[in-house]
Amino acid sequence: MKKILLLSDTHSYIDDRILAYAEKADEVWHAGDIGSLQVTDALKELKPLRAVFGNIDDHEIRKEFPLNNRFVCEGVDVLITHIGGYPGKYSPAIREELNGNPPKLFICGHSHILKVMPDKKLNLLHMNPGAIGIHGFHKVRTMLRFTVDQGKIDNLEVIEIERK
Repeated sequence: MKKILLLSDTHSYIDDRILAYAEKADEVWHAGDIGSLQVTDALKELKPLRAVFGNIDDHEIRKEFPLNNRFVCEGVDVLITHIGGYPGKYSPAIREELNGNPPKLFICGHSHILKVMPDKKLNLLHMNPGAIGIHGFHKVRTMLRFTVDQGKIDNLEVIEIERK
């Protein structure tokens, strides 16, 4: 079993509260718009990190992280991208892969809107952790925490941090 901390849209922002949650996880997954390698460097000092670049990320971040990251974790096929849409409204850039070979867990960021919902047509779970950074229209900073174990996604928890 692995405990996962899922975050997105840091936009160069990292603080002790984010790092405290990262410390409690087995792995940290970042769904893009990192903003600065200082963010991912701080996370990597604590735990293994899987990440993708987002639309605001520069060439340095794009050299280190892919556009799409597909992997298997504890029997769960995972696909992470930054701009992915949501069930029924997937981004054209990822739609073909989702329809042709759907993962069990599809993760994206970009919208700054926390959303977790099943796609019954593709038999997958969609997650967007919202935004944990301080830039954007969101009023509350959010992340997700969950476990993956023997092909199951469980113990989903929304983490909300007041935006100052």
